Amino acid sequence: MGFRLREEAELRTLTLEVLKSSEIEGEVLDKEQVRSSIARRLGMDIGALSPADRNVEGVVEMMLDATRNYDKPLIKERLFGWHASLFPTGYSGLKKIKVGAWRDDAEGPMHVVSGPIGHERVHFEALPSNRLEREMTVFIDWFNDDDGTDLVLRACIAHLWFVTIHPFEDGNGRIARAIADMTLARSERSPQRFYSISAQIRQERDAYYGGLEETQKGTLDITARLGWFLECLDRAFGEAERTLASVFRKARFWESYSGASFNDRQRSILNKLLDGIEGKLTTSKWAKLAKCSQDTAWRDILDLVDRGILTKDQAGGRSTSYSLHETINGEAGSSHAR
Repeated sequence: MGFRLREEAELRTLTLEVLKSSEIEGEVLDKEQVRSSIARRLGMDIGALSPADRNVEGVVEMMLDATRNYDKPLIKERLFGWHASLFPTGYSGLKKIKVGAWRDDAEGPMHVVSGPIGHERVHFEALPSNRLEREMTVFIDWFNDDDGTDLVLRACIAHLWFVTIHPFEDGNGRIARAIADMTLARSERSPQRFYSISAQIRQERDAYYGGLEETQKGTLDITARLGWFLECLDRAFGEAERTLASVFRKARFWESYSGASFNDRQRSILNKLLDGIEGKLTTSKWAKLAKCSQDTAWRDILDLVDRGILTKDQAGGRSTSYSLHETINGEAGSSHAR
C-alpha cells in the first residue's frame, strides 16, 4: 500500500475500534475528536486537529497502549492505569465510582447488564469482590505465560475470562476488548491494525451478549463461544476489505484532482465525504463543519457542482443535499452517509 495509504488505513481502523468499543457500552464518542487524538499521539499529519475531551483521550490512550505495547506484560498496575484513563473525573456518568482499583461491592453484587438505563437486561452475576484479588492474580499469571494455545484463541479466552471476573465497577467490557486486541497484536507481532473486532461485535451486539449469558449458564466447555469469536473475526476481515477499498478510492480521487485548486474548506469537507460522514450534506452542515457562513458554504458547494465533483441529490425534503458525483473514479457513489 505504501506508507501514506497504510497510515490512513490504520488511522481509520483505530478510530473505528475506539468508537465501536464505546458504542457497545452505550457511549457515543465524537468521531473527529477520536481521529484527532489518535493522529496526534501517532504523529500523523491530518491537517487541523480537533481538541478532544478527557474521556476521549483516555479511551484512545488505553487502546494505543494495548496495541502498540502488546509485547509488554499485563500487570495489575497497568490495568489500574487503563481503568483510571477511562474515568478521568472519577465518575461514570453521574455516579462516582472506585477508579484504578478493584470493585468492593459496597452497593451489592455486581450484575453484568446490557441495554438502556431503566430497561437493562441482567446477563449474569459476577464474582463477589472478596475473590477478585486471587482470581485476577490467576488470570494475569495465565495471560503472561505461554501455555502453547493459539494466540487467536487466547484472545477470545482472555476476553471471556476477564468479563466473567468483572473486576471493576465500570469499563470492564472496554478493557476486556483492549486485552483481546492486545492478544491479537501479539499473534500478528505487529502494532498495526487494519480490521476492527469491536466494530464487528457492535454489529452483532445481541449475539455478543446472548452468547456471553449462555456461556455463564453453561458448563466449562466454551467451544461454541470460541467458534463465534472466530466467525466474528472472519467477518471483521471482510469489513476490513471495504475499509481498504475506501482508502484506495480516496487516494485515487485526490490523484485524479492533483492539479485542481481547492480552498481549505472544500478540501476538508471532501475528505469527510470520502471518509463517510453521518447524515446528508446540506449547506447548513457544510457551514457547521467548515465553520463558515451559509453564503460561503453555498458558494463552495456551487463551485464543486459546476466542476462536476458534487451532484444534487434527487430526494426531496426541506433542505437540498449533495453527494460526490457517481462517476468520480467510477466508484465514489453517493458518499454523503454511511
